[in-house]
Parts: sequence; structure tokens; C-alpha cells
Amino acid sequence: MKSAIVVFPGSNREGDVADALQRASGKRPELVWHSTGALPAKLDLIVLPGGFSYGDYLRCGAMAARSPIMREVVARAKAGTPTLGVCNGFQILCESGLLPGVLLSNAGLKFICRDVHLKVATRRSLFTHRYAAGQVLRFPVAHHDGNYFADAGTLKRLEDRDQIAFRYCTPAGETDADGNPNGSARNIAGVFNAAKTVLGLMPHPENATDPATASALGGTTDGKTLFDAIVEAVSK
Repeated sequence: MKSAIVVFPGSNREGDVADALQRASGKRPELVWHSTGALPAKLDLIVLPGGFSYGDYLRCGAMAARSPIMREVVARAKAGTPTLGVCNGFQILCESGLLPGVLLSNAGLKFICRDVHLKVATRRSLFTHRYAAGQVLRFPVAHHDGNYFADAGTLKRLEDRDQIAFRYCTPAGETDADGNPNGSARNIAGVFNAAKTVLGLMPHPENATDPATASALGGTTDGKTLFDAIVEAVSK
């Protein structure tokens, strides 16, 4: 498996994603600095990591979405190369038009840094096929602008086309206001493009992959399944 992680000024989770992918695939991803304007040939996966690209000026992800390398990221993604955006990466995917919707400031106008629970909305994707539909996961979040918003028509299309990947929920799996940490529409935590080859999500699966960390800090390894699923899908 050949993967690349695009690094922008202000990215800070590229090492975590690289570790998660190496655990799953046995191969270290290539880190690609944004200003090169070019990705390695024949990639199996492109990742846009979390962080605060360009200091989150203007809007989160807006400046990174116009970075030279994003022209190729968009072209590769539209051609079918699996693409994953986590947290700031999700914001960049929305700002670049690869995913619908926008990420607004959290409803409480505060930075949220804690574990949250997610319900798997669909297992019919290369990213989620190893989970069970309705399975409840626990991932950490760390964001100020994670409030997913889209107009009513877009939300209906996402529902009708099975493009919602994860929803925030309570530990019991209820997708209600109590389980919604940031005010996201319909508790949406992650969405796909129409082909389900692009996934953006606000929580950090890469920080729920290490058994040693989970054991020492009381975390989980629920995110490892996502990376294992990607490796399995692209290796066929």
C-alpha cells in the first residue's frame, strides 16, 4: 500500500496518522509538503491530517484548500483515489468542494478536546466496511470549528444516498442533543462524497489506534478498524 499525507503550515497530526497507517499496513506513508504542488505517482490513499493549517485564518481550511498541491489532490480524488480528511483535513475537503457542507464554530463557541461517542451510520464503504452498522465507537475530538452545516436539500441528499459515515451519539447510541458535542446538523460527524471514495470526519481515529496508549490513558483502539479497512480495501 502506497499512501501520502499532505502537510500544511500548521498541520500537527501528520505523525499520528502516519503511525496509524504504519500499524495497519506495515509501510510508512510519505509526508508531502504542500508547496511542492505534486503527489507521488500511483497512490492508494491520500490523507489530509488535522491541525490548524495557516493558523485557521479566514475560515478553517480555506487557505489550505487553495494551496498548490490541492489542485492535484482534487484531481486524484475525483479520479477515484481514496482520500481521507480528519478534523482540519475535513474542513479542507469541504472548502475545496470535494465534500458538501461547511464546518462552523461549535455551538458553545468553545474549543472541545475530549473523547466523544460515534455511531457508524453505514458500513457500505471502503472506510467503514469492517464496522457494524449502528456500532458505537469512541474517538477523541479537538476542534473549535466542528459544527457541520449544510442546507436542507444537501442534508436530504446525504441521507438518501447513504453518504453519512458517522453521527455523534451518547454512550448508549442515541443520536440526540445530549450526544452532540458541537451542534452539528443531524449529529453528523463525518460524510462521504457520492462515490464514497472520499471521507471527511471531525473526530480523530488515528488517536484511537495504539493499544499501549489506550491502556495507559484509558482510551480505545476503535480507530484501528478504520485504517485496517482501508488497507484491506485498497490491497485487493
